[in-house]
Amino acid sequence: MLPLLLCALYLGVRPAEAAPEADEIIALPGINYQPSFRQFSGFLNASGGKHLHYWFVQCQGDPRSCPLVLWLNGGPGCSSLAGLLTEHGPFLTLPDGSTLKTNQYSWNKIANVLYLESPAGVGFSYSDDKKYETGDTQTAKDNYMALKDFFHLYPEFTKNDFYITGESYGGYYVPYLAVEVAKDSSINLKGLAIGNGISDFPLDHNSMLYFAYYHGLLDVITWSQLESACCKNNVCNFFKPDNESCKKAVRLAYSIATNPKINLYNIYQKCFFGAPGEIREHGDHIKAYLPGIMSTEHHSQFRKKLREMSHRKKPILMSFPCVNYTDITTYLNKPDVRSALHIPNHLPPWEMCNNEVFATFMTEKNDVRDQYVQLLSEKKYRILVYSGDVDMVCNFLGIEWFVNSLNLEVQKSYRPWMYKDGKQSQIAGYAKQYANLTLLTVKGAGHMVPTDKPLEAFQMFRRFINSKPF
Repeated sequence: MLPLLLCALYLGVRPAEAAPEADEIIALPGINYQPSFRQFSGFLNASGGKHLHYWFVQCQGDPRSCPLVLWLNGGPGCSSLAGLLTEHGPFLTLPDGSTLKTNQYSWNKIANVLYLESPAGVGFSYSDDKKYETGDTQTAKDNYMALKDFFHLYPEFTKNDFYITGESYGGYYVPYLAVEVAKDSSINLKGLAIGNGISDFPLDHNSMLYFAYYHGLLDVITWSQLESACCKNNVCNFFKPDNESCKKAVRLAYSIATNPKINLYNIYQKCFFGAPGEIREHGDHIKAYLPGIMSTEHHSQFRKKLREMSHRKKPILMSFPCVNYTDITTYLNKPDVRSALHIPNHLPPWEMCNNEVFATFMTEKNDVRDQYVQLLSEKKYRILVYSGDVDMVCNFLGIEWFVNSLNLEVQKSYRPWMYKDGKQSQIAGYAKQYANLTLLTVKGAGHMVPTDKPLEAFQMFRRFINSKPF
């Protein structure tokens, strides 16, 4: 027995004895009541001594019959705890950074939700060797191994319907991981849902300028210059301009569209601070703002700048332009919160995004078309692709172009989908139905749909996991 146990430990496999009880969150600071559901926080093992932090909230209904949902935020290099504490978790942080409020539209009302901080280096996740260079394929393998470790610790959930969900760079994380999971018949994968996800860099890059023009951020003269310099036979190439006049027109258009005072993640909301791509001195730190997901070339340039800055003594803090995460950062770095979440003292302070992961992450392809084609060919997984329609970074237009490029047969044409607001039905957005894929917009929502439109997002989520039509 002892040799078998030592072998298991050596291979990174843990016995299932009482680990969930050790990870249970007994008293969560910031709330003055005991939740009706159980929740857990701990670490799941991946390859090469990587330990991915998870926060698991069980369903407020019957956990045994509720589906299991994995949530992944994007970046790459940003924490999924943002999804929990600012979007669709059972608790949302208040501006004081100490108090939590109950979220009446929490997704765990109808599902068990597993929030995974990935890849290693993000949030509280870490690697024994402190090396955090990774890419799409390795991240998918590590997430799969962490998922297998979760099912080892929680075997009672192996038969539950399972969904992989995420947003932003989750547009890559989710389908890459789904391809891995689809190979494993022991996991009851039913589908995946991606919100404002990057799926095709060239299409997203091109559509961003269309979006800016159609929303009044560019004038007719600027657009005419773009068309004249970059478009032939009604096809425009803003992604990799092939002539100097186009390069000049694109640079001008982007400089106008990405004005430092425009919130790229929701163009109708206020900008809290910073500008895309800006790196500036701020007290004892340097604050580096993510430039938005526009192209692999732009990412490469920004990462190069970060690597150059890494030689300086001051730490680099990563954040989203115009979005304020001070409340969640303050909350997760409180000693009593770290203790409640079972975070070891040797781990560094929690940050929304990790600059090292972002700067070294390898985006392996310009799009995830192959992953979609493979998953759709199985004809048994349901896919929801949804977009807040006022997000410019991963905008609805580029996402629709990507879905159209899959050449799927339309079953129900583009039409409004409705939600209940009290006794009245309102238009929540627009939807198009294919055989195993639903393309959907949420009217008036930005990049983080559940933050901007929590009621509509909850009803969307409920219909999807219950296989109800839009």
